[in-house]
Amino acid sequence: MNVFHTQDAPESEQGVVDTVQAAVARRETLCIEGNATKAAMLRPVRADRVLSTRHLAGITLYSPHEMIISARPGTPIDVLEAALAEHRQILIAEPPDLRHMLCAGEAQTRPQTLGGLVGANLAGPRRIQYGSFRDHVLGVRAVNGRGELIRSGGRVLKNVTGLDFSKLLTGSFGTLAVLTEITLKVLPADETVGTLVLPCSSPEQAVSLLSAGLGSPFGVTGAAWVAHLAAANGPAALLRIEAFTPSAHYRLEKLQAMLGGHLLGHEESVTLWRDVRDVRFLTQAPTDAIWRVSVAPSAGPAIVSAARQSGGAAQMDWGGGLVWISAPANVETHHALTRAVASVKGSWTLMRAPDVMRQAVDVIPPEPAALARLGAGVRDAFDPHALFNPGRMRAVS
Repeated sequence: MNVFHTQDAPESEQGVVDTVQAAVARRETLCIEGNATKAAMLRPVRADRVLSTRHLAGITLYSPHEMIISARPGTPIDVLEAALAEHRQILIAEPPDLRHMLCAGEAQTRPQTLGGLVGANLAGPRRIQYGSFRDHVLGVRAVNGRGELIRSGGRVLKNVTGLDFSKLLTGSFGTLAVLTEITLKVLPADETVGTLVLPCSSPEQAVSLLSAGLGSPFGVTGAAWVAHLAAANGPAALLRIEAFTPSAHYRLEKLQAMLGGHLLGHEESVTLWRDVRDVRFLTQAPTDAIWRVSVAPSAGPAIVSAARQSGGAAQMDWGGGLVWISAPANVETHHALTRAVASVKGSWTLMRAPDVMRQAVDVIPPEPAALARLGAGVRDAFDPHALFNPGRMRAVS
């Protein structure tokens, strides 16, 4: 668990500036969090104080016509999604809700916040069509490790000139700056969602089917494989179509004619893909560790095999390019799985494990020396006193 002594929860951007400046003066380190729904990811933070953004919340701008929305980092995601739904719009990256995986007890009831999603750069099944969460961040306001307010990007859809450091902050897990406002592109919601279900027990066959669907002209927006689906009475590959109703029906029928299988309607599909997004089909024991693996889709089956050889289970998304693994939480299993990922030139993140394991192993792949020097330079530019989230991504001496 994260270790800290006192907590600050400013309600304004100036409050964040004041808190960071005070920490600089006292040389105190800060654990940056919102509702702590992702505290189980990566390594435990060991800091003197918590700076929580949970009270720095609210939508500051929403232009449905321009399809942009700005909000404070403590804004609950369900508040954002409700505002968008009134205008039939959605968050493009389809970010997952992993509280069932990462939180226990009361923490599962805390809403996940916008700042946490931006900090983690998590995207759901729609990433294969529209890119990562980072790709839809238009701009940010933040406070750096000197206590200075910094800005990047803006509130319009245009090309960014100069350094777009909003891309650096997205996925930095609060190690570079404290976000105070985020501006996102959003997307119109499609009228109908449908799914082609293709029963298949072989991950290799599944990737072949998913690849065929993704290579078709029918605009597939989800391509996953799960080890057990009630609608298939076993393992199944899943292909999603989202469109206006006549177009969705036409595309689904053509896809079915090409690949076989059977179709699920709108309501069933909405529920199904929410569960795929949230990794609900991954068999896991409460004591298991969980890894998130990114590989070339063709390598997905090899990672599923490695998971099974380690006594674990797996779920594939992104046509085989994203593999979620649950397996016994021990160092030997971790090394076996990460070696398998390295052998196919993939990347991985340790999403959940006991604290003793999180402290003993790398939680993301080691960086080559040149990249490590570059990263250290970036961190020094943003946070020269190393105040923010010490130890979150890598061990600190």
